[in-house]
Amino acid sequence: MVIEPKVRGFICTTAHPAGCAQNVKNQIAFVKGKGNFQGPKKVLVLGASTGYGLSSRIAAAFGAGAATIGVGFEKPASGSRTASAGWYNTAAFEQEAAKEGLYAKTLIGDAFSQEMKDKVIDLIRKDLGKVDFVVYSIAAPRRTAPDGNTYSSVLKPIGKAYTDKTIDLKTRSVVPITAQPASEQEIHDTIKVMGGEDWMLWMDALARAEVLEENVKTVAYSYIGPEVTYPLYRSGSIGMAKEDLEATAKRITRQLSGVRGSAFVSVNKALVTQSSAAIPVVPLYITLLFKLMKERGIHEDCIAQMDRLFREKLFVDSPVLDEEGRLRVDDWELRAEVQDEIKKRWPIVCTENLEELADLQGYWKDFYNLFGFEVDGVDYAEDLSPDISIPSV
Repeated sequence: MVIEPKVRGFICTTAHPAGCAQNVKNQIAFVKGKGNFQGPKKVLVLGASTGYGLSSRIAAAFGAGAATIGVGFEKPASGSRTASAGWYNTAAFEQEAAKEGLYAKTLIGDAFSQEMKDKVIDLIRKDLGKVDFVVYSIAAPRRTAPDGNTYSSVLKPIGKAYTDKTIDLKTRSVVPITAQPASEQEIHDTIKVMGGEDWMLWMDALARAEVLEENVKTVAYSYIGPEVTYPLYRSGSIGMAKEDLEATAKRITRQLSGVRGSAFVSVNKALVTQSSAAIPVVPLYITLLFKLMKERGIHEDCIAQMDRLFREKLFVDSPVLDEEGRLRVDDWELRAEVQDEIKKRWPIVCTENLEELADLQGYWKDFYNLFGFEVDGVDYAEDLSPDISIPSV
């Protein structure tokens, strides 16, 4: 069949196996082009199939020669329905890893569940013995916790309604937006989903099972962003969850003292993701940001961010941290020259000057790339089967 993109709301309901495979190959080529670095050798990536998790797995495997176990919640193809993009990404990653003689296995299922924790521990014991690096890169709208309750996260301000402007991606116009404040219950539930509780549960389970190497490192990913997005992000319900995540890193480090382990939060750059597309204000900010960073030659995608994080900030003699103990690869985004220009453009950006001030084309290309579309070098007229298998699944 000829596979075409079908966009509904903030997601694409189809994915292209050849395009996803080419995306993975491009990321691998980027890492290999930088050469090898001294990094982890036995890695567990929770949330390994897309975005920063996938790039982390690629950087560790093809930059440091690591064996990797990945966990992802993905769906295979069914009839004429394509698999999810993460499924195709994982299949391509495993195929490329096999060519290099690199160990790579993936478990498909709910990373929040105890069942998945048990499966991962069994696989580590069987194949790797122990792991020396754990990446926590799970972003989900809801979570069923060990108490049996299912919690949902919200993207809302706290205290009072917030009004600003955003971009209507379909009509390519700047429109006003008002977000109502989160209730105390919604804030609590968002922390349960997006905070550090599940990361702590994972590290506790791995520690009790004695499958963590001496000097093990673990990292979870976060975002702070500029002042213009604070009301909806850093100062909003999601921001409360991110603060909990950062506090959890300190608790995990104390918990891992017996193996001299360390837990870190890495604050990463704003990128086009399925999640960010749904956040009011953020897509408009991203289009302005990308234009400015590209003009200055400092724009990075997922793989460039993770490669720089591992090579220059985490797997070095002394990890490079800010005053709060966080890793920062949002440093180029938050340069004064970039943010000062954002502050100048934000009040004046409107539908009429949007194309001039913002990188709409780049935003849409990145969006379609997430699902394997509009990838250079791929023949989208090709008749191909959507049914692709993951070797280890």
